[in-house]
Amino acid sequence: MANGLCIVPLYLWPMLPTLRQLQYLKLLADHGSFSRAAEAGHITQPTLSAGIQELEKILGGKVVERARSGIILTVMGEGALARAKAILAEAEELVLAAKAAGQPLSGRFRLGVIPTIAPFLLPRALPLLRRAFPALRLYLREDLTPRLVAGLKAGDLDAALIALPYDTAGLAYAHVAEDELLAAAPAGHPIAAQKKVALETLDPQDLILLEDGHCLRDHALAACGLPPPKSAPDAEVFEATSLPTLVQMVGSGLGVTFLPAMAVNAGLADQTGLAVRPLKAEHPAREIVVAWRARSSRAAEGRLLAETLKAA
Repeated sequence: MANGLCIVPLYLWPMLPTLRQLQYLKLLADHGSFSRAAEAGHITQPTLSAGIQELEKILGGKVVERARSGIILTVMGEGALARAKAILAEAEELVLAAKAAGQPLSGRFRLGVIPTIAPFLLPRALPLLRRAFPALRLYLREDLTPRLVAGLKAGDLDAALIALPYDTAGLAYAHVAEDELLAAAPAGHPIAAQKKVALETLDPQDLILLEDGHCLRDHALAACGLPPPKSAPDAEVFEATSLPTLVQMVGSGLGVTFLPAMAVNAGLADQTGLAVRPLKAEHPAREIVVAWRARSSRAAEGRLLAETLKAA
């Protein structure tokens, strides 16, 4: 000890897993067997097995067990995997941030987009992004909000284009646009005669919405203060899996619905015979944002992306 400072020799430091060993564990968890994981990682199976054995030696216990169907993670393996994903995500961000330090939005950028935004905003936005950032290699994933948020937190995505309100714990975000919600009904429906649809004239049991999992469903109901439609246990429920299907169902006379102005302006309701009207409500809208993992090194790029999308 010198001047109160305890110096520990390097050879006494605890052995730590390597990033490669953590990658091997993630490969196994993703692919469920040594053979498939080795193939996906472009390595030999003995190399993969040796790496996992060394990881188990460092951790002091088994992380995987072999079964007829493939491999099963042990309790220790599950815990190690969760930490491995976070460590690998941080390591990848370190490399990407260093590369992008002098040139933002260049190289690979993994962007998630929800299905009620992707087909209506991206056709206008992608040409702008290509012109503004020619070195950008954009990888897109369309999925529901819960899975995109999970992908952000796991480091599988760099940012996501989602709609609020939604639980953003662990995330940061930048505003892109307000997207008004509009009432849509068959041309002969009583609300077609209204310039603005009064909420009290809507029958909740007449509503057709997207199925559970689409945040637009919750946004529409929350903005209008309405309960879920046809909630009685013995009631017949009509739901759609996508906005185009929803428009066809309403056009067939099955009920009324809410559509985002973004989709209507993109022509979703054209040539359908639907009457689309604004709502008489305090704030019938959702907020479109670009979200990223809190403390992500790509936060500046997320804000830059949001600024660019505002012009789309």
